[in-house]
Amino acid sequence: MTDDATPPDAPDATRPHHGASHLEPVLGAHELASDLVARLTTDEKIAMLHQRGPAVERLGLRAFTTGAEVLHGVSWLGTATVFPQPVGLAATWDPDLLTRVGAAVGVELRAKHAADPSVSLNVWAPVVNPLRHPAWGRNEEGFSEDPYLTALLATAYARGLRGDHPVYWRTVPTLKHAFGYNNETDRAVTSSQLRPRVLHEYELPAFTGPLAAGVAGAVMAAYNLVDGRPNHLHGELLDLLREAAPGSLLVVSDAAAPGFVVDLQRFYDDHVESHAAMLRAGVDSFTDNDADAGPTIAHLTEALRRGLLDEPVIDRAVVRQLELRILTGELHPELDPFVVGAGQIDLPEHRALAREAVARSVVVLENTGALPLSSRARVAVVGPLADRALHDWYSGTPPYTVGLGTALRERVGTDQVRVADSSDRLVLRATSTGRAVRAVGPDHVLTADADARDDHAQHDATLWEGGLWTLSVAATGLLWTGARWVARADASRVGGWVAQETFRRHVHDDGTWSLQHAGSGSWLRVQHDEAGTLVADGQTLDDAERFAAETIRSGAAAVRDACADADVVVVALGNDPHLGGRETQDRRSLTLPTAMLDLWRVAADAAPAARRVLLVVSSYPYVLPDDLGADAVVWSSHGGQELGHGIADVLLGDEEPHGRLTQAWPARVEHVGDLFDYDIIAAGHTTWYAAHPPRYALGHGLTYGDVRYVAVRDADVAGAGTGSDEATVVQADDEQVGLVVTVRNDGARPAHELVQVYADAPTHRLPYGHRLVAHARVELAGGEQRDVALRVPVARLATWDVTRARFVVEPGRFDLGIGPSAANLPLHVAVEVHGEPVPPRTLVGRAVRLADGDDLADVELTAHTRERGTAVQVARGRTRGSVVLRTCDVAGAAGLRAVVARTRPGPARLSLAVRDAGADTWRTLVDLDVPEGGDRWTWRTLDAPFTSPPDNDGPPVDVRVTLVGAARAASVELTV
Repeated sequence: MTDDATPPDAPDATRPHHGASHLEPVLGAHELASDLVARLTTDEKIAMLHQRGPAVERLGLRAFTTGAEVLHGVSWLGTATVFPQPVGLAATWDPDLLTRVGAAVGVELRAKHAADPSVSLNVWAPVVNPLRHPAWGRNEEGFSEDPYLTALLATAYARGLRGDHPVYWRTVPTLKHAFGYNNETDRAVTSSQLRPRVLHEYELPAFTGPLAAGVAGAVMAAYNLVDGRPNHLHGELLDLLREAAPGSLLVVSDAAAPGFVVDLQRFYDDHVESHAAMLRAGVDSFTDNDADAGPTIAHLTEALRRGLLDEPVIDRAVVRQLELRILTGELHPELDPFVVGAGQIDLPEHRALAREAVARSVVVLENTGALPLSSRARVAVVGPLADRALHDWYSGTPPYTVGLGTALRERVGTDQVRVADSSDRLVLRATSTGRAVRAVGPDHVLTADADARDDHAQHDATLWEGGLWTLSVAATGLLWTGARWVARADASRVGGWVAQETFRRHVHDDGTWSLQHAGSGSWLRVQHDEAGTLVADGQTLDDAERFAAETIRSGAAAVRDACADADVVVVALGNDPHLGGRETQDRRSLTLPTAMLDLWRVAADAAPAARRVLLVVSSYPYVLPDDLGADAVVWSSHGGQELGHGIADVLLGDEEPHGRLTQAWPARVEHVGDLFDYDIIAAGHTTWYAAHPPRYALGHGLTYGDVRYVAVRDADVAGAGTGSDEATVVQADDEQVGLVVTVRNDGARPAHELVQVYADAPTHRLPYGHRLVAHARVELAGGEQRDVALRVPVARLATWDVTRARFVVEPGRFDLGIGPSAANLPLHVAVEVHGEPVPPRTLVGRAVRLADGDDLADVELTAHTRERGTAVQVARGRTRGSVVLRTCDVAGAAGLRAVVARTRPGPARLSLAVRDAGADTWRTLVDLDVPEGGDRWTWRTLDAPFTSPPDNDGPPVDVRVTLVGAARAASVELTV
């Protein structure tokens, strides 16, 4: 943030405003906030540390709440424009578009604030966690598996939210969620292992990019632990973010997380101690106990009384919060350039932008000529996503929605487009009453008292992932729900923190059904009242009603009828964002449900001469069967209100395909690895280190043109070339490598090509991976050839040197591959980097953290103390583990000094061995036992002589430290 709180030419810049009449807005935000804090009482300051801060009228401060949700539109505050999910926005690879979307969302949030000043201008978006693993339930919320691409796109979205004024902010974006957060399963108690290379090379850049750009003013700490310490206590990591930010940075807790430190993570035994530690670590705002600030105030007040907190620590947090409020114009609204009226919602330009965003996000994954569709073709659109536009947890309430079937009918005519959503239309007769289930009255209560001919006694049943069904009344389209004990059919969509609109079906031996309400786990039964009301309160299957199901219309038959004489069949499959994977729920399967794949085959068999298009509308990648037999495969995220129009624009060729994947789609389920293994280097996760080729690579996406990569040359060299073994030489401290890539479109249609550059270093001293280092968009007319200039920052070739705790571009050869995706790189350029090599690690007379090891096996990183430092211990489920420090200078060493502790009673040992660099044989120099006694925070420094010292005149060696049993170790040092 800037410290200048008023533009130099602002009118009446020195005129006092609000209750703070003694203050002048010409003061910088930090100075003004500090002055305000000096005028607050201790009790007032502590009260401000809860998410719901009280008003202080004598200083012109109104009541304040941190946090408004604006992930892809304003959420939970009534009608607002809904844009594509972030993973879809990212597929545009278009920072300008994301900035425009962010600006539109910011305007609508400001409109909500104008209508209700309690609406916070501190917005909780974007999510910048890199999409490390496709099974993460919140995949829909992130941008890319690549951290630098994530940073680029998140910066663009945050820039729109922030606005471009040099002083005032439209809103203050909050980056979520720091750090190492990619699993929902046990998310509040799992410890993500982020060894230094993974932390600095992969995790942090996604956060530091938007911060360094000055477009984010806050960060939210994640629920989980990192290296054994709760993120809300990870002051060292929060400090790294604050170092990246040009101004003040507010750190907010995630909801209920402060209490988890004691109640779930058991890192402290006392909430007073834990709250004090969080504030010392750098957390500035506590979101806990919903709107009740009482417990937070009590804990912090007691911490101050006990001496666990100094008042300057409290002041620091309140200053950060007040700076944010000042920069959004709270004290000087007449100087605020971002004030809008309450009616700036659902503007025509926002509708148009939503449609553009969908169209540019659609990715054509395969196409053998089926696309674009002819406007004269007879099209069947079938499947559960054929005409649905669905919502996710962070969606707002759209003013309208348009599905694909509707959009195609608008464009090419109702007669040419048939739509079948694949649901079965049923009459369900309760065996206890002999009557059919219907919805009655203004409350749409479900009762078993109808004649089968009643219009409200026919229901459409759709099977989703995980055996979950939705049922809706055919006459109204409203979904069944068991949320309020009495079953009703009054829901317009699946939604809620716990989805209440889904059911599980049990089929009895006689073919009758029983239905279990998934949200509560209760079975539906029929009450013994006159109407036969359905209620969700059966505790066991024996309590459940049995329904005789009569099929009025088979979904499969409807699909066959729709496809029978079609020229093109579009089968729209995918997920409902509230089911299968979302916040609190990781994906149990990476494949499309069997019922959906069966539907694909039904459609294909019904129209053997038609061209078959698989449209996947989803929040995440799928592993697709090899034998699909599709003529085209297309992907879209859940695109919000304009989903249908945007997809139709691309399918019909009104918009050329722009979308490219920002996350690879795996070819096999077994290729994705363990969800809980955050060491992407050792685990082979993401495009950087993947051991297996994907089905669709990072950056993949087809055009309707025919783009060829003709040549590449050094930008400083005249003439064209195709790349050769002759390397371009750069110095490690050079700024960039310039490339000129020649591309040609041999097709008749225009093509929007995304030229990408990936770096590899097969001979690098360390595992280096396969990294995106540059990209550029170019539009090519049919038959056009153009040169595209790209700049590869030399710093992007760097790795984290654990021996000196800094980034280093090591000397050696790097291969730059150029092409349309990470897996398709027809052009190559060799780059030779000259510079100083990393020197051997010095162990003699210098304590070295074991967390900075080069190779870790069967160990886990853990907290050294509750507040600072990282140590190593034997991994859960293992009896021993080791850390290897490569290329160490041990000349003159005669013994070992180790800082050790225990995880529990029982055997605990540490040993040190050496080997010649590159050799296989280890020679043990010392074994020592860790004494009994103390707890995990009781650290001892132990000394032991070598049994046979290494050669003092020899070359550097590798050192291995082995931990056995209950041993923990923080550092080792060789003594003379």
